[in-house]
Parts: sequence; C-alpha cells; structure tokens
Amino acid sequence: MTFAWYAHLRHLNDKAWYIAAILSWGIALFEYLLQVPANRIGYTLFSLPQLKILQEVITLAVFVPFAWLYMGQPLKLDYLWAALCLLGAVYFIFRS
Repeated sequence: MTFAWYAHLRHLNDKAWYIAAILSWGIALFEYLLQVPANRIGYTLFSLPQLKILQEVITLAVFVPFAWLYMGQPLKLDYLWAALCLLGAVYFIFRS
C-alpha cells in the first residue's frame, strides 16, 4: 500500500488528482487481493488486535526503506523511536 499511497507524489505531480487516484487504486487492488486472503489465514492463528499490530510493524518496515531509497527522504532517528514504540505494542499485544 505504501507504493499506491505515495509513489504518485513523485511521479504524477503534473497530473490531475483523479489520474493519480485511479492508478493508485489499481495498485491497491492488487495488494488487497493478497492482503484479504492473508488476513483470513492469519485470523485463524492470531486475534484481530494482533493482526493489526503486525500490519503496523510490517508497514513501518516497508515505509522506512521506501521513504529513504525511493522517495529520497533523509533517515531520521524518529523512525527508530517509532519502531521501538511498535516493539512495545507487539510485546503487550502478544504477551498473554
């Protein structure tokens, strides 16, 4: 979803917003076709809150390299703090 949500900021700035939206929806549809079955399988092993926290951890693990390598954003210490907060969330949601 990271690519669908943010890549248009780099490549489609000169296009109308609805062009970016249509292209992003096309990318997102492909990702949803993978995500929905994965959530259904995951829900047999994990609770709904556990699935959500896992999604956030995966999102940050994908977003940081995307922002740095693809979008040319500087690496910030804030990413580390966010990751540590998510590790705390993982601990608390999985501890029982």
